[in-house]
Amino acid sequence: MNPLIEVHNLGIAYRHGAQQTQAVTDVSFSLMQGETLAIVGESGSGKTTIANAILGLLPDSAVVTAGRLLVAGQDLSQATERTKRQLRGRTIGLVPQDPMVSLNPTQRIGCQIAEALVLAKGARYLGVDADVGELLAQVGLDNPQLRARQYPHELSGGMRQRVLIAIALAGNPRLIIADEPTSALDVTVQRRILDHLEGLVRERGISLLIITHDLGVAADRADRVLVMKAGALVEQGTPHQVLANPRQPYTRALIAAAPAFAEPRAPRPVAASGQTPLLALTAVSKHYRLPRVRGQADRFQALADVSFQVCAGRTLGIVGESGSGKSTALRIALGLEKADSGRIEFAEQDVTDFGWRQFRPLRRRMQLVQQNPFAALDPRLSIFDSIVEPLVSFGLAKGAELDRAARELIERVHLPTHFLDRLPRELSGGQRQRVAIARALALQPDLVLLDEPVSALDVSVQRQILDLLDELQRELGIAYVIVSHDLAVIANVADDVLVMRQGRIVDQGPTAQLFNQPSNTYTQALLDAVPGNRRRALA
Repeated sequence: MNPLIEVHNLGIAYRHGAQQTQAVTDVSFSLMQGETLAIVGESGSGKTTIANAILGLLPDSAVVTAGRLLVAGQDLSQATERTKRQLRGRTIGLVPQDPMVSLNPTQRIGCQIAEALVLAKGARYLGVDADVGELLAQVGLDNPQLRARQYPHELSGGMRQRVLIAIALAGNPRLIIADEPTSALDVTVQRRILDHLEGLVRERGISLLIITHDLGVAADRADRVLVMKAGALVEQGTPHQVLANPRQPYTRALIAAAPAFAEPRAPRPVAASGQTPLLALTAVSKHYRLPRVRGQADRFQALADVSFQVCAGRTLGIVGESGSGKSTALRIALGLEKADSGRIEFAEQDVTDFGWRQFRPLRRRMQLVQQNPFAALDPRLSIFDSIVEPLVSFGLAKGAELDRAARELIERVHLPTHFLDRLPRELSGGQRQRVAIARALALQPDLVLLDEPVSALDVSVQRQILDLLDELQRELGIAYVIVSHDLAVIANVADDVLVMRQGRIVDQGPTAQLFNQPSNTYTQALLDAVPGNRRRALA
């Protein structure tokens, strides 16, 4: 049987004026019909460049310097744009990484899926509305009729990612390229989506090319794994060959850095029973209004009687599916949302009814690190201006004092001081996240809340950021609240864990106890869905 994808000694470079940077060097592999192939490696290793070459979506600055690339027997290195367009959608479907960038913010979800269906099946296609609902249901979205009427900003990050998967499936392609398809999804939805993609491979003979930094996903889902570094293919084989018995030092380093395969954090002494909590939420509830639809509720309960505490110098991990209320709880703790009922206390002070002016002094003691550091940093400001912005806002330093503070902060997060003159776009994702952490530390807070701080980073950078957070906590005594859908990350950093579902707390306790002896069936389901079980079984 002929391979669907054939790559022979492929070389790709990017031109910048008179300079040329080699992004892919002498890469060869094939993908058979019905096979699942995973490409893993750090940011900048060439994974996405190869995927874009297969899709015919390389930018004008890119040039194929060597080799051949065949898709369904057609050589794309020499193909016209018309030929590439004919392959996209019907032969190859793409699930991109960033759903907020990839979805049109001005169109309803149903319209965007319908557009893909019409392009694939023709303008006179009559069953479009029914198929939109079916696709939304297939990718695990509840209430497809409501979701089809909503806009992207009304969905969580995980929901938006599932919409992209539905669009990729609309043309019933022979190959699906999934570029970090589940990086924004919680483990149970991740498992459901990957099970669905795996079912398509098995039942319809669709091929699947997964680009991922999650080695657990590669171990569990791929027939073969390719490991890339700096544009070169360093190792390939079955998951057992590559992940259980790696030959190359680079592969071994990737596995050692992966939270999915790391040993859980050694338990620290439990907080003293008489210790006053730094942050306490008591019976907090929150509702949001929904668009009015006949026969459906017009209110959504985001939180219902949520109570938890965080003590100084300790880490609380909050896990749960998309839409479970994790981020809403953080926003209420920060005073960015008002609770409908319940009480919020910070440093023994009731802040439940505080307005913006009353809450502002407390922001010096609590800070937020957001999920997407590129969106959180002003693209027009230098790294220096971004880091010292909180100090300027509170009037705490100026002149030479600001310069000294910026240097101390950037060195504390292990970045060179010459980065202070750069713009956010000139830094990698991991470096931008370190800048976001440095800015959060500027006011010397007692509490830092982190919303999915490493979800979009490759495993080696994840490990660096998590080690940095642990180092800062030991040196400065900061308390953390970390929201994450990745239970492997939580197991590595948290002292205590809170499990949320549909706005309610369903399980909580010390990390070791909750992971080893979960008291709730939902918690057990979350643990069972964590990627990497096959690799652990092989080991």
